Amino acid sequence: MSVLEFKNVSKSFPGVKALSGISFSVEKGDVHVLIGENGAGKSTLIKILTGVNKPDEGSEIWIDDKKVDITSPVDALNQGIVAIYQDFSLFDNLTVVENIALGLQIANGKKIVDWKHMKKRAAEAMKKVRLEANPEELVANISVAKKQLVAIARALVYDVKVLIMDEPTSCLSQGEVEQLFEIIRELKADGITIIFVSHKMEEIFEVGDMISVLRDGQYKGTFRKEDITVEQLIELMVGRKITYENYEKRKFHEPILKVENLCKKSNFKDISFELNKGEILGFTGLVGAGRTEVIQALFGLNKPDSGQIYLHGKKVSIDSPVDAIKNKLGYVPENRLTEGLIQTQSIKRNLNVAILKELKQGIFLSNTAKNKSAEKWMEKLAIKPVIPDMLVGKLSGGNQQRVVIAKWLATHPEILIVDEPTNGIDVGAKEEIHRLLRQLAGDGMSIIVVSSELPEVISICDRILVMKNGKIVAEMGEGATQEMILNKAVL
Repeated sequence: MSVLEFKNVSKSFPGVKALSGISFSVEKGDVHVLIGENGAGKSTLIKILTGVNKPDEGSEIWIDDKKVDITSPVDALNQGIVAIYQDFSLFDNLTVVENIALGLQIANGKKIVDWKHMKKRAAEAMKKVRLEANPEELVANISVAKKQLVAIARALVYDVKVLIMDEPTSCLSQGEVEQLFEIIRELKADGITIIFVSHKMEEIFEVGDMISVLRDGQYKGTFRKEDITVEQLIELMVGRKITYENYEKRKFHEPILKVENLCKKSNFKDISFELNKGEILGFTGLVGAGRTEVIQALFGLNKPDSGQIYLHGKKVSIDSPVDAIKNKLGYVPENRLTEGLIQTQSIKRNLNVAILKELKQGIFLSNTAKNKSAEKWMEKLAIKPVIPDMLVGKLSGGNQQRVVIAKWLATHPEILIVDEPTNGIDVGAKEEIHRLLRQLAGDGMSIIVVSSELPEVISICDRILVMKNGKIVAEMGEGATQEMILNKAVL
């Protein structure tokens, strides 16, 4: 029995047909995976289902075999439809219990908060998702994994029928992912339908029942996971076959960066390595191994307690990002949405924000210089659409990542540090980012890549450093395998 059905759903924006005649159904109690490249229309479809966007005339949504009009998020809640986005949409300045249940009071139109009832409902939901946290703790003080459980618990107090989860594992460790999947299976057993949006193929086949594919705003089919392969899904998503290209591992003899005995209490210990000109050096290991903390220390975001950093054989002090930029380092952070981009500003402003001094004409910024610089980098990195004044938040994940990379390339760095370069972007965009990084290295730039995706580090990196418990425990080059890396990272 279908709990949800899309019939001829279309959506047009000025000059763009975002969705064209989408029709498929979702069965009650299924984990229904929705996949497609960034820009395929997944987000637009979800926004229509949750009442954020209004579909074009002739579009229909059916819930429990009844046609419904969803014109606002409140309408969606009343139909039992709740979405959990990548940022969880929680209030950091409110407590756990307030985040879970306060919205229910508002949705019910109550002017006086029934705290006893609210705490009771929140406690029931917390127990259901196995959330171990102080109900009176501010959400700002709990971990990412617990924030996600708060978001799921909040959905449960609304008597959710259809729970939409957008890239739910992007910031979770492997253990946290497994816990999330257990909760999803329990929700499914209770008859709750999950729409699961993900780019991670191994997760799709582990937790999904049915898989629907969108490409360029069009519906490409729905399949039982047993009836389709990863290769077939990728080809449906991107319109061509994609494979990880294993680039030739190169040998280097020109150190540009040398790190000696870098230590930071509770973060990392005795970190020593070299990076050569034109080399891609990978850092991998489990989440929490200390990889991000090390590279943040290199960029002046996490001052070490002891140790030395040398550039071109000369000892340097990098106490702030300003110092790092002066020493020709660039840093693409893991979370491009909150750390790498100003979502409410244009592509042009984001591209130029790190080079404002270069764009001055006298004491003022030159509009001509700003436009030329933005157009140059949009062309070089094939950022689409080529509309410099477009809000960067409206771009696909792959294009947003290109903007962050371009922003730092505009500073002409000798060393580019990239944390999780393809996190949350589709397989086609991944291939393009990999090719770009190899091209930059081929042109002489030195690159440090931090990644949890083992096929990624094996494919693009010349050498790989494996971290565990804040220490480098292995160095690998030609012949490295996923099994070898996991063995060092775990055992």
